[in-house]
Amino acid sequence: MTDPGARNLMAAQGRVDEWISQFEEGYWPPLANLARLIEEVGELARLVNHRFGTKPKKPDESEQDMAEELADVLFVILCMANEQGIDLDEAFDGVMKKYHLRDGERWVRKVE
Repeated sequence: MTDPGARNLMAAQGRVDEWISQFEEGYWPPLANLARLIEEVGELARLVNHRFGTKPKKPDESEQDMAEELADVLFVILCMANEQGIDLDEAFDGVMKKYHLRDGERWVRKVE
């Protein structure tokens, strides 16, 4: 079920840790990171609402890049995991197992 070669979050966590570790301030505390996460998710929500929702973008607003907004959210999640000593590869493997067990028969599978 789990591909041992697909453990890429640890590498991403390492890249974030290398970046953060060069500064005296280090990681922000959990509540500050949560506020950052909510802020970044809000920016993503605004983009999605402009692109797919009922709220058109104002003419003077700059274009946003969905990939960049998603990566901003991921960066903060990686910071939160690092600050708390969480191995996201391990956690993600557990979540995928949960979804396979709980939802594996929930929807109609595509016929190949």
